[in-house]
Amino acid sequence: MKSHHYNIALEWTGNTGKGTAAYKEYERSHRFQVNGKPAIEGSSDPAFRGDATKYNPEEMLVASISSCHMLWYLHFCSENGITVTAYTDNAVGTMTEHADGSGKFTEVILRPVVSITNLDQMDVANHLHAKAHEYCFIANSCNFLIRHEPRIRVGD
Repeated sequence: MKSHHYNIALEWTGNTGKGTAAYKEYERSHRFQVNGKPAIEGSSDPAFRGDATKYNPEEMLVASISSCHMLWYLHFCSENGITVTAYTDNAVGTMTEHADGSGKFTEVILRPVVSITNLDQMDVANHLHAKAHEYCFIANSCNFLIRHEPRIRVGD
């Protein structure tokens, strides 16, 4: 079995001069950095005093699931002789917040719209979403429901 390791550097950039002396005195801003790649500016969701112009962890989780699914799907289409000419997804994640402030994701719905070149491959193209889900590293690491509502069309 192979192991893969992913290293990131995280830096809190939200100290406005008083640190965390009071809940409303600090920003939730932070920066992710991976060697040789541009930094990603993050914050918390605006509902939790975050900066709406920056990515929050919840958005990045949904994006990771969507991206991983797409990459596996394209892989399996290529292996099966299906030519994909376009792929978009409007994924939606639902997080439930509990009264004590804790919470968890309860569902992510992927809504990929895929364009293929051959109408005769429509059934296989639809089936490959299930296979992509079985192989997706991120989806396999989640403990909540991930559903797929794909649309396959022919043409660009």
